[in-house]
Amino acid sequence: MSIVITGATGHLGRLVVETLLADGVPAHGIAAVVRDKEKAADLAERGVELRVADYDHPETLAGAFEAGDRVLLVSGNEVGRRVAQHAAVIAAAKAAGVAQLAYTGILGGPDADFDLADEHRATERLILDSGLPYTLLRNGWYTENYTEHLAPVLEHGAVVANAGDGRVASAPRADYAAAAAAVLTQDGHLGTAYELSGDTAWSFAEYAAEVARQSGRPVAYTNVPAETHLSILTGAGVPEPFAAILVDVDEAIERGRLAGTSGDLARLIGRPTTPLADTVAEALRRL
Repeated sequence: MSIVITGATGHLGRLVVETLLADGVPAHGIAAVVRDKEKAADLAERGVELRVADYDHPETLAGAFEAGDRVLLVSGNEVGRRVAQHAAVIAAAKAAGVAQLAYTGILGGPDADFDLADEHRATERLILDSGLPYTLLRNGWYTENYTEHLAPVLEHGAVVANAGDGRVASAPRADYAAAAAAVLTQDGHLGTAYELSGDTAWSFAEYAAEVARQSGRPVAYTNVPAETHLSILTGAGVPEPFAAILVDVDEAIERGRLAGTSGDLARLIGRPTTPLADTVAEALRRL
């Protein structure tokens, strides 16, 4: 039996592997499912087993899982293709007889009513219909969704969104990775759905003020109409279909869909979630 992480060279997947290792899980008890072994060469050197498979090629998934494995399905990042990709993983996991399938979905689960949630809702239905022992990790927003783009914010002195006074209960990826590691290594999480989010919800005005405080530069929140935000994003090179999804997310934020603070994330990781200010500080150090 192994703890198996799909998408193990991605941002979240790699953090889950690193967290498992740091928590004392033996490297030989961890399997990383990757498309490119070269990108995971450092993990292999540390004793992590590599299993090569591709969401888009179901036949390659036959060897990705073994009976008794505890599996984390990290959701794919190719919006519009993820249901078929996830279905292939779920089918392979069921055929292998895994002991647990954990899935990184989205905050709100079946109640999430914005476009980016559609594929997550469909995947959850597939998992439930499969009969597999499951754990649903409904991840809220990663703070890095914003802090990884601080350079243009500082350049223009503006945080631009169409989210009104909506709030975001975000946490950094490392917190969500710690939660995933917890449910994969502890008992008592089967048949459970967790609503994962930061302990405190912040507004974009507060985010802008925090960036200004720490950088010492003027930064303000500019709330714009959805159509204007779409034009700004496409003008900056974001493909229009994805820009439309981002605009739709902001509208969901304005409706309060990403502001929930259930406390599940803090309970799973055994500590308070990482504050917004800490992640802003880390991002500024990296600039």
